[in-house]
Amino acid sequence: MNYLSEYKKKTKKSAALFTKSKKLHINGVSHNIRFFEPYPFVVKKSLGKNLVDVDENKYTDYWMGHWSLILGHGSKKVKESLKKQIEKSWMYGTVNEQTILLSELISKNVPVAEKIRYVTSGTEATMYAVRLARSATGKKIIAKIDGGWHGYTSDLLKSVNWPFSESESSGIINEEKIISIPYNDLEKSISILKKHAKDLAGVIIEPVLGGGGCIPATTEFLKGIQEFVHKNKSLFILDEIVTGFRFRFGCLYTTMKLNPDIVTLGKIVGGGMAIGVICGKNEIMKYADTTGKKKIERSYVGGGTFSANPSSMVTGLATLNQLKTKKTIYSKINKLGDFARKELSKVFDGRVIVTGKGSLFMTHFLNNEISEIHNATDVAKCDITQLTKYHFKMTAHDGIFFLPGKLGAISDAHSKEDIKKMISASQNF
Repeated sequence: MNYLSEYKKKTKKSAALFTKSKKLHINGVSHNIRFFEPYPFVVKKSLGKNLVDVDENKYTDYWMGHWSLILGHGSKKVKESLKKQIEKSWMYGTVNEQTILLSELISKNVPVAEKIRYVTSGTEATMYAVRLARSATGKKIIAKIDGGWHGYTSDLLKSVNWPFSESESSGIINEEKIISIPYNDLEKSISILKKHAKDLAGVIIEPVLGGGGCIPATTEFLKGIQEFVHKNKSLFILDEIVTGFRFRFGCLYTTMKLNPDIVTLGKIVGGGMAIGVICGKNEIMKYADTTGKKKIERSYVGGGTFSANPSSMVTGLATLNQLKTKKTIYSKINKLGDFARKELSKVFDGRVIVTGKGSLFMTHFLNNEISEIHNATDVAKCDITQLTKYHFKMTAHDGIFFLPGKLGAISDAHSKEDIKKMISASQNF
């Protein structure tokens, strides 16, 4: 079947609008990954598990707002909280009580959050986390993971895409201050870190590699890196922007008995509104306190015009309160994720590996080069063209949306029937 023709026939209004968008925006989008061939459909509205485009096509969504909408689109209680806030106004530019309420809830459930600062994106959160590490240690080198994605900050835009040895972008300087280590390979990682130990400010790691292939880190790997870093008087930074409040009420690191110095949050804790969070130990976060400090003594960590705006604070608070009070949400969506991984593996009968954890999952098409997946290098060896075709087929033919080539996220709005529908579409593929 010609899925490209089917897609074009169903999305004529989207095609016309996207042609206009390309005249106004770089490649027609404001986030590089939102573009896919031949053109992305244009969304008119969303609710629950569904996106509806301008041609009135309905899609069961597994992209879920960059994986941020754990309750689904337009969650009733979140919407009600936002409406109440908008009646009072949506932007103050001053200290507000809503921020305090959200921080109280986060700090009670994220042990490292002795002090918190809000920004408006994950990119800013990781950028400032790195700055704090350098300020606190007096060192300059930051280590990250091959395939690790921490946003577009120049400090961390290295070794994101295969081949990891190539520069990710022009316009970036001081790349020698960023080094990269292989995920889930403790021996090789420690060997690399030892070479840079003298000037190593910190290591930043996602406990589940998100953009790099939806791969969980082993506890052994994370504990080994943490042990080396702390002995070296460097900082251990966990990027839980994707994983924070995704699998349980709190962060993933506490289940692994880890002791990070800084944790970054985002996505779910904003309830679908713009947010980034830097959570840290008092001894580290004190460097961001400018009171009575000379310029050379401080870590100048801002937030921006829209940081801790009351709209984001109330949607975040409403989301976390619902996750806290409705305890069945996590068991439901984690079980659906287990079911999706198990059934997809059956459908493709050894031709794929399905990675993930809890309510996150990703399908990797195997070839002669790869039989196991432990890191982003393994993912790069898989048949990525086939994965893109698979995702596009479901969008064009089955009304099921994955951003092509990216992992899927299950929300409370999804049901087992939705997963079965996705399995059936996979069988047809």
